[in-house]
Amino acid sequence: MKQKLSIQSCPLSDHVQFRCRLHHGPADLSFPSLFLFPLLVLCVVALSAACTTPQRLVTLPANSLADRRPAVAQENETQPLSLITFGSCANQSKPQPIWDAINASRPDLFIFLGDNIYGDTEDMALLRARYAQLGQQPGYQRLLTQTPVIATWDDHDYGANDAGRDYPKKVESKQIFLDFFGEPAQSERRLRDGGIYTAYRYGPEGQQVQVILLDTRWARTPLTRVSDEEYAARRRERIGPYTATADPAAQLLSEEQWQWLEAQLREPAQLRLIATSIPFLQEGTGWENWSNFPAEQERLATLLRTTAANGVLFLTGDTHRAQFSKRTDLGLYPLWEVNSSGLTENVDWPAPDRSRLGGVYTEDNYGLLRINWSETDPEITMEIRAVDNDLVLQNTIRLSELQPAIQ
Repeated sequence: MKQKLSIQSCPLSDHVQFRCRLHHGPADLSFPSLFLFPLLVLCVVALSAACTTPQRLVTLPANSLADRRPAVAQENETQPLSLITFGSCANQSKPQPIWDAINASRPDLFIFLGDNIYGDTEDMALLRARYAQLGQQPGYQRLLTQTPVIATWDDHDYGANDAGRDYPKKVESKQIFLDFFGEPAQSERRLRDGGIYTAYRYGPEGQQVQVILLDTRWARTPLTRVSDEEYAARRRERIGPYTATADPAAQLLSEEQWQWLEAQLREPAQLRLIATSIPFLQEGTGWENWSNFPAEQERLATLLRTTAANGVLFLTGDTHRAQFSKRTDLGLYPLWEVNSSGLTENVDWPAPDRSRLGGVYTEDNYGLLRINWSETDPEITMEIRAVDNDLVLQNTIRLSELQPAIQ
């Protein structure tokens, strides 16, 4: 007579309970999909239950599950990054075939730029369940078996559309985000009383890529909105409802994040990817971007100048379209931005943007960077690719173009 061992799981705020029920005979194991990959943990629990009592309730810390997922992002200073993919705006309730294209590219790293799910709730059990839906996407599961994934958030995964510092569940949301992406239990990112900003370093000396993930939600003060009458007129031009704030105290990043960012920009690196969930270079769109906080935008430009930060390239999401932006008027070398959005979300009416360079792609897409380190002056190819992996937008620059002028 066979035994059947069934396991029911209950994810809670800081732990997960498993109820293991044993029937007589040799044990078969069956278990539900949980957050994603804690199969080894489940098997241990199952065997423990099978060898003792007919029914057992086992409690594990939630972090013990997250920390055992494969392809947890770790800094790697031995292998250079040659192919980096990134994207934003992935609705967990929709099919996500674009992961097939991303996986086919065999990237060295994937960067989530925000709106990684559409949570939009103050119910933390529901938010956790929506992350679980992303975790159950087959293509995303395959990605995690072969590619490190790092992430920042935007408004919808933070918890509410266009939300900032006043979102009431940001502390709880932060822990759920960090649990899902496998953040170590004792990391500075997890333990600090603040946002989820962090940085990673990859590659050996002379081929170092620094990835800086900013948090544009935790400390952001309220947006400035135009009147309903003005917005009605703007909509005819596909311009959004927001405008530059006149408040000198308005804030996009916390003071602590600014100090941290300055220290990061003084670290050695050949290429610095600054991932900010909302666009930095776009202008005149009326939607969320750094130009709504002109003093903060200028502060970052000034910081790049005063630190003489070389190799800066911006990666951004949020917009539900894809494009390149370039600006040469910020007192530095030409600054580029690759805006990739979205993995499932898109609009066919792109807003006007004074910094746009080239065309706009308005269907599902992801971004890709190719870095050819074999050349004396490494070539950096910026790409936007469609759900069928077709190349739809492309620009190529040399690393030497991202260097401050010698004083």
